[in-house]
Amino acid sequence: MKKNIVVNENFCPQNHPCPSTRICPVGAINQKSAYSAPEIDYNKCTGCGICTRSCMAFQCTNC
Repeated sequence: MKKNIVVNENFCPQNHPCPSTRICPVGAINQKSAYSAPEIDYNKCTGCGICTRSCMAFQCTNC
């Protein structure tokens, strides 16, 4: 089963470029500006969970 990853904005400081945009192996994490929470492109996301291990703002809802 594919993991469902979401961004919990309450855990994101939204005050810097998101480092997780660089660790996603399929480029599914984007950030509109350095002062916004990252967003997940669910058409690209494979549910690997690497982002959930790098930042607590990324959470798996069915793990």
